[in-house]
Amino acid sequence: MPNPERLPAPPPLGDPAALHQTEITRTYPCRACGGQLVFDPTSGRLRCPSCGSMMDVAGGSGQILKHDLHQATQAIRAAAALPAGLEREVVCQACGGKTAFTGTLTATRCPYCATPIQRDDLKDAPSRLPIDGVLPFRVDEKAARERIEKWINSRWFAPKEFKTYREIGSFESVYLAYFNFDADTSARYSGRRGEDYQVQVGHGENRRTETRTNWYPVSGHVNRNFRDVPAWANNGLHEGRVQQLEPWPLHEAVPYSPEYVAGHLGRTYDLDADETFGARVRTGMERQIDDTIRRDIGGDRQEISHRDISWHSIAFAHLLLPVWLLTVTYQGKPIQVLMNGVTGEVQGERPWSKIKLALLITAIVIVVGLLVWFFARE
Repeated sequence: MPNPERLPAPPPLGDPAALHQTEITRTYPCRACGGQLVFDPTSGRLRCPSCGSMMDVAGGSGQILKHDLHQATQAIRAAAALPAGLEREVVCQACGGKTAFTGTLTATRCPYCATPIQRDDLKDAPSRLPIDGVLPFRVDEKAARERIEKWINSRWFAPKEFKTYREIGSFESVYLAYFNFDADTSARYSGRRGEDYQVQVGHGENRRTETRTNWYPVSGHVNRNFRDVPAWANNGLHEGRVQQLEPWPLHEAVPYSPEYVAGHLGRTYDLDADETFGARVRTGMERQIDDTIRRDIGGDRQEISHRDISWHSIAFAHLLLPVWLLTVTYQGKPIQVLMNGVTGEVQGERPWSKIKLALLITAIVIVVGLLVWFFARE
């Protein structure tokens, strides 16, 4: 039995969610026909696929607050070393079938009746950082398929199996976990400023101009503040391609309401805020601080021999950002294509058809051979 202190609170007035305390889950039954409501990216409302009934999303307005990184990290690590119950099986309240939640999955569909189910105990656990905001889907499934198909069809020499992904692939809408960071920094540095000048050397035909540099010792102090730096907090996807989905219109993010996730997959974070900052943010900020130092040094060339960075404050918000994810298995290897669920930006990997490449090489060899033969007759 779940701890009564961790049971979900009753839904607020107007909240369409049905909370199932024995399973610590929620679903969204339609009040008109009993079907299941899902979040519709086109209208920005909850919609019933069965009867077309619409319902506004409760909440979704106000300011997204950020938390001090050091204080939040201390709090969650004091609560528990690891979150309990990452692996859990729940009973679907619509059909009675069992649904497995594995890893960091927090929202899915029942494999037997397709009822959208959200798990509340993991994201509400005291050892987990709460979700502060969500950037809702704006691109619906039809538009997402069209954009991804256009991207796939533009991949020359891709195998036929890749282009017929509808039959062999998985296409899902999923909210990925992100942390959105602010940081205020200052840095003291020492180094050298180089100023170029030209001299003429040599004589006669060997006379030429050379660039030489006078170097001067420098030291100084710079400030660099960062705002709204997003960082992906999951594993399992290609990090570089996830980064290429940027920029995210974070100004459109709203305070979190679980209704935005209804009918879509959702994941909580694999790396907490402190781990994400250290692994995926800090180095990039340090590079930008170095750029600020070089501008402060000035001159034609700059050398930084020493710098000492002070991190005065680091704050974050835990966000869910929307992605359409296509996964195709080709020759035993999963191939993934991702699309930003707001801007429509598509990034992914693509397989190469060995047959098509062989035919291309053969055609090139034939053309080259014909050209050689033609010019040999001249």
